[in-house]
Amino acid sequence: QVQLVESGGGLVQVGGSLRLSCAASSSGTFFNIGTMGWYRQAPGNQRELVATITSSGTANYADSVKGRFTISRDNAKNTVYLQMNSLKPEDTAVYRCSAYKFGTAYWGQGTQVTVSS
Repeated sequence: QVQLVESGGGLVQVGGSLRLSCAASSSGTFFNIGTMGWYRQAPGNQRELVATITSSGTANYADSVKGRFTISRDNAKNTVYLQMNSLKPEDTAVYRCSAYKFGTAYWGQGTQVTVSS
């Protein structure tokens, strides 16, 4: 079992920055957790991948956020981060953290990010 709790969302103006955090707790060690990622879903839209990071630190990004967002993970703190810069109105969505452990996907509750123009 993996429990994920996101934080750091909020309201920001166009061009601003936010840093999302996702703290993981697990019945096993954090190192048994594989790829972690951030997804987002805006009203009326399907959920879309934002970024993922493997246990060894290899990151992958959606084209829409490349160069603006950075995903990172701190295994010592059992936490994955999403630094979001140069935010745009189209980044407005609920952002959810995910984690894979032994082939099972786990999800956090989500945190709202709203970018106002």
